[in-house]
Amino acid sequence: MNNSKLQDIKSRSFLFSLRVIKFIESLKKDITTNVIASQLLRCSTSIGANIVEAKSASSRKDFINYYQIALKSANETRYWILLLKHANKTHDKITDDILIEIEEICKILAKSIITLKGR
Repeated sequence: MNNSKLQDIKSRSFLFSLRVIKFIESLKKDITTNVIASQLLRCSTSIGANIVEAKSASSRKDFINYYQIALKSANETRYWILLLKHANKTHDKITDDILIEIEEICKILAKSIITLKGR
């Protein structure tokens, strides 16, 4: 993976994390949203953290592993956002925009993993 692509997904995941933080702060506070928001905060910020960690991986296998963890966190992020949406706890336009971005991040990570594995 070349450095510009790594920088792009790193930057994109960082900006996504900031966006999710703002999204969480805009939610109506109740027991359901508090619990889900906590899970969402953990997994959405984990995406970028694992991408950053991959940069200092000790091997190609280790690098791929961090990307796989980032993809799992992205999939979990999508799950929690969809759950909030279908429970009518969110603002549709903002939620839809976030879902579009997490889909893109998932595609980038999945394609990167496939490329890194040489398939």
